[in-house]
Amino acid sequence: MPSADDPTDRAVKRATATDGFVVTFDPLRERPSTAVVSGVASLLETDPLELEPIYEGVEPTALDSFVEHAQRTGVDGVHELWFTYEGFDVGVQTDGRIVIREATDDPASVDWSDDE
Repeated sequence: MPSADDPTDRAVKRATATDGFVVTFDPLRERPSTAVVSGVASLLETDPLELEPIYEGVEPTALDSFVEHAQRTGVDGVHELWFTYEGFDVGVQTDGRIVIREATDDPASVDWSDDE
């Protein structure tokens, strides 16, 4: 069972039938690069150390800086960054949402609307 105290123990929920899964993280307290790795590991039901390094899909420092800058400056709106990692398209939003879905030719076609 996911624990609120352990960011590596992620709750992964289905976004929509076509949009994959959503993982959330606290952009003020957690690095998005870590959240991506642990989210993909949870989805694959494997240890994060068994995955390829995240830099195979994205420069982790740049990803972390992207989200940190948005939080620090309070930019209007939510920004997103897409990349492919471990056979998945991964979309990271600056508000702390990550969508993980099977890789496609057009990763930016995801619907970010909540379906809760």
